Amino acid sequence: MDDHMKKGHMTDGRTRRTRTRNLLVACLALNSGATDAIGFVALGGAFTSVMTGNMVLLGLSLPQLDGTLAAHIGTAIVCYIAGASIGARVVGAASASEVPWPAPITTALALEGCVIVVNALLWWLTGSDPGNSMQLVMLALNAAALGIQGSSVQRFGVSGLSTTYLTGTLTTVVAHVVHGRPVRGMSLSLGILATFIIGAILAGVLVLHATAFTPLVQLVSLGTVLVASIPLRESSLSHSD
Repeated sequence: MDDHMKKGHMTDGRTRRTRTRNLLVACLALNSGATDAIGFVALGGAFTSVMTGNMVLLGLSLPQLDGTLAAHIGTAIVCYIAGASIGARVVGAASASEVPWPAPITTALALEGCVIVVNALLWWLTGSDPGNSMQLVMLALNAAALGIQGSSVQRFGVSGLSTTYLTGTLTTVVAHVVHGRPVRGMSLSLGILATFIIGAILAGVLVLHATAFTPLVQLVSLGTVLVASIPLRESSLSHSD
């Protein structure tokens, strides 16, 4: 009986940690939406995580002979790849017996946080109006940051869990609904899609109406995840012993 209760307690604890992880992943999606919006609206018309969209824009820039746009798009793609490579190196590969929040993920997100802080400082030092050359630098930083984030989320080893490329997530939700399955089973995916859009809305409003506060969306969302992940990570470690 005691063993049964102990196993039930452990299962309940893991469920709570998994739910907390899902909330933090949704918060990371908010950061992605905000960062993509900032890149597109204020840093030269490029996305910082939607590489499919960037590839289309790169293709369009060629017949238009738009060298500036091509440079921005190319920079975003290259720096996202670099960030994803760094993130993958830091977090390592997922394993079948993974805890809800592996410690290396916090390390990688802290690295992303450093990049976001540098980007915010550059935003404020330029009077919230970066010129073309500084746009390129800040776009590179933002793309690298989301590359790190994208690799970090993959470390969870959960199929379909992503905060930076969401076309697959949307397609999965549509197929789920069409097949008559309960919408409740897609709550995480729907939450990620919703927070991504909310992040874009918040950043867009700030860029247009309160420019100096724009980086706060990134800083607050990522900072919240970092702070909240510390006890979650420690709890995961203690329950894996």
